[in-house]
Amino acid sequence: MNKKLYFPIVLSFFLLLFSVGTFNYSDKLASAATVSRGEAVFEVETGRMLYASNADIPLPPASTTKTLTAIIIIEDCDLDEVIKVTAESCGIEGSSIYLVPGEKISVRDLLYGLMLRSGNDCAETLALHHSGSIGAFVQVMNERAKFIGAVDSCFKNPHGLPCEGHLTTAHDLGLIAAYALRNTQFSEIVQTSSHVVPDGGCGYARVLQNKNKMLSQYEGADGVKTGYTKEAGRCLVASATRNNMRLVTAVLNSPQMYERCGELLDNCFVKYSMQKIFDAELYQPTLDTEVRWKKCKAGCKGDVWYPLADDEIEEISVEENLPTRLSLPIKKGDVVGEVNIYLQKQLIFSQKIVSIMDVNRSFADIIREIAEKNQTRGNGCALTSILPRVGSVADEPVIS
Repeated sequence: MNKKLYFPIVLSFFLLLFSVGTFNYSDKLASAATVSRGEAVFEVETGRMLYASNADIPLPPASTTKTLTAIIIIEDCDLDEVIKVTAESCGIEGSSIYLVPGEKISVRDLLYGLMLRSGNDCAETLALHHSGSIGAFVQVMNERAKFIGAVDSCFKNPHGLPCEGHLTTAHDLGLIAAYALRNTQFSEIVQTSSHVVPDGGCGYARVLQNKNKMLSQYEGADGVKTGYTKEAGRCLVASATRNNMRLVTAVLNSPQMYERCGELLDNCFVKYSMQKIFDAELYQPTLDTEVRWKKCKAGCKGDVWYPLADDEIEEISVEENLPTRLSLPIKKGDVVGEVNIYLQKQLIFSQKIVSIMDVNRSFADIIREIAEKNQTRGNGCALTSILPRVGSVADEPVIS
């Protein structure tokens, strides 16, 4: 197996295009906003954490909990299913859309009530619909959180009302939000300013206005969820997209949560930009096969973009793992190797190298191989002397 470093021409080319500002983590943020107890910023598509402060401290997340509840429902349930509200999920304390026992409402509309108005009654209705009990849904929440990578969290309910031990971290919350935002249904819901829920038996149509002020106050804002309890303080998960880069920040116990999220996003938009670190069109290696005169062209599925500071591009290296010789037959799409991309010697992305063509050993190839083998042995057997012999005897050993 050959293992060598490959630096695409595109890396040098794109160095000339980068023109982003600078921002050092050590610099004091120039703002009057109060720092949160815990905060983190992620780039959504790659999940790279761009900034962190006390991001691993377990803290109560209040209603930002509903980010996890929502993505579980979206992934596991039919959003167009209409369900009947039970008395068990009505009259829940705190924020509510005032569900009425017996009314009929779609899962989708409940999600809008959950994420726009922070309806605790919506959270419990959805949890019961999904799992049959709050306890069973909580188990799913913790399992899904760990699957996403949020290993330092413990959820005790689907809405975030105060409960001993119901804790997450800014890192975990940001990671969950980035994961959820990659889902188009979730993304569409959390960036909606208002939504109308038709009357399903409550006596009126509900007009739901999004509580998240970032949507109207911050350029490019497109999500996600507010939260507040006395125990948790003000909490906010906020996302925004600028210059083809989507960021999400999570702040916990943040007295000026909107201002703080705004300055964190601003600084990361200044420091980072999405940069092409691998160009699939330029990367098309030609590989040897076990038939000496036949080659196999290969390639990768797509380009790789990654959020980088302007000085980080020099720290990118690309390693290709390819065999010295391919066995035949090879079909178009067969995996023949792997590309690994590193930032500061840390693996950040892997992609399969696949054949972009069919390569087979033909009958003529077999004849030529036999002829060359015989010539190498020095017995003077020419290709013309082999052809009649092969064609005249069906079970001739030389072609078995």
